[in-house]
Amino acid sequence: MNLHEYQSQQLFHNYGIPVPESRVATTAEEALNAARDLGVSRWVVKAQVHAGGRGKGGGVKLLDEENALRDYADSLLGSHLVTPQTDAQGQPVNQVMIVAPCDIERELYLGMLVDRARSQIVFMASTEGGMDIEEVARSQPEKIHTVFVHPAVGLMPYQSRKLAFALKLGAQAKAFHQIMAGLYRLFTEKDLSLVEINPLVLDKNGELLALDAKINLDDSALYRHADLLAMRDISQEDEKEARAAEHGLNYVSLEGTIGCMVNGAGLAMATMDLIKLRGGRPANFLDVGGGTTAEKVAEAFKIIISDPQVKGILVNIFGGIVRCDLIAEGIIQAVKEVHLAIPVVVRLEGTNAKAGLALLAQSGLAISAAESLDDAADKIIAAAGGES
Repeated sequence: MNLHEYQSQQLFHNYGIPVPESRVATTAEEALNAARDLGVSRWVVKAQVHAGGRGKGGGVKLLDEENALRDYADSLLGSHLVTPQTDAQGQPVNQVMIVAPCDIERELYLGMLVDRARSQIVFMASTEGGMDIEEVARSQPEKIHTVFVHPAVGLMPYQSRKLAFALKLGAQAKAFHQIMAGLYRLFTEKDLSLVEINPLVLDKNGELLALDAKINLDDSALYRHADLLAMRDISQEDEKEARAAEHGLNYVSLEGTIGCMVNGAGLAMATMDLIKLRGGRPANFLDVGGGTTAEKVAEAFKIIISDPQVKGILVNIFGGIVRCDLIAEGIIQAVKEVHLAIPVVVRLEGTNAKAGLALLAQSGLAISAAESLDDAADKIIAAAGGES
């Protein structure tokens, strides 16, 4: 789960990390009042969406006139912001953040995530703040400095000093350590998966300030963080993915035309690979789980066909824990409920597979059975109109 910038900055503030003074608004009038409340003569207005590159998409602007601020906020709110990190539809803008500007001397980068190879949290820092850190890592890897924090020891002062000196922050080494220590406590106490400050600025007064904030949460730990779960903004998520999560389904939207419904993540990926190998393009990743039910299968069908690009559906089920006849009942129920008008190819293997296939054959519905996964891929690609 991702947080908005204003939510991330509130968490930063709670953990002693310096952030600029700001306000959040949901209407143009609220934005104007927020600007007046800040008591400054210039403001930065920032669209709040779960996507980077907002400045490139026109979602960040420095203004020094109240009417211009109100008009700009009004143009953003209720719109969809398209950035280099969104699709062509963009992300809905429901809030804007009004920020007091600062005089920037230098822009730095500071981030942290879990290095799974080492099973440790890694801090990353760079003098190239304000830029796409991925591009810096590709073109100037020597400018990315890292320290790894052992979970049994925690963050040590020498580690923050190492990064501070790499960033040429001799006079600010103590303040930099306090920022890193606050981030480490936040990361571990709130079960985060990623934190970025880009840029972390050094202002004209020699003070460090987290000018931007990005936080990703570990979804698996949300059950013990009700306060963070309450910050979830469903409007920023893919509608189909959010709906699938409500029903315990693992769904990821893709850009193809062959809908996939599979039980098991590994089998789902293998199915998608085979579709691609045979000349098709999968429209989604969908794992209905090892112990799925007929009701879940029906809901999965509804989610798949809600994508207008889908021209056919491949169901690939291995009945280990789940019984294939129950899956067949779910398929029949779903096809009848949604009046499916696109081809469906089903491959069933495992527990009660023959019974499941018999149910499909007796249903009288336009459902094709496949003898193998290769056969299933070929049949659905042909039924959906060939290569897609």
